[in-house]
Amino acid sequence: MITLYTWSTPNGRKVSIMLEECGLPYVTHAVDITQREQFAPGFVAINPNSKIPALTDSDGPDGAPITLFESGAILLYLAAKTGRLLPADVRGKYLALQWLMFQMGGVGPMFGQAHHFLRFAPQKVRYVIERYKTETARLYGVLDARLGEADYLAGEYSIADIATYPWVARHAWQEIDLAAYPKVARWFAAVSARPAVQRGMQVPA
Repeated sequence: MITLYTWSTPNGRKVSIMLEECGLPYVTHAVDITQREQFAPGFVAINPNSKIPALTDSDGPDGAPITLFESGAILLYLAAKTGRLLPADVRGKYLALQWLMFQMGGVGPMFGQAHHFLRFAPQKVRYVIERYKTETARLYGVLDARLGEADYLAGEYSIADIATYPWVARHAWQEIDLAAYPKVARWFAAVSARPAVQRGMQVPA
């Protein structure tokens, strides 16, 4: 059985969407980061970095249990486990991995900083806000250009889209108007219409 340790953040929702898309049975353990539950000893034993999501699978490789943290690693594990949502051909696989790493190294960190300084920082520092708003807008431009070339980031729907979607879902937090990025808006509507995405976005309840 798979247990997902998660909270209602973009990184957490990546994995719940993936589990729903793959049709894998799983149970959810909510880790309330607003109450600092990610620092509880029991969770630190699962993820020494004290971040959600984390995942345990009693039926891991060779039937032995496995524990994983880092959302990108979890997506890759689930893709390998099910043979889904990562292209089988070598060129397609690395195209998907390229855009997954774009999310992990750019979209997530920069959008996350925009969220923090626009919504939660106790002091509004103009330089910091402008820095992250500018970089967020630049990244939306990169996404828009790519999605003008293909329906999905890797050509076909993949873990790259699953990783990116929950961050774009918070475009209002980033003060981004999707009308300025019509190719992203088209992609966002298509991904939003997927039943598995809708279910995954509601985890944890």
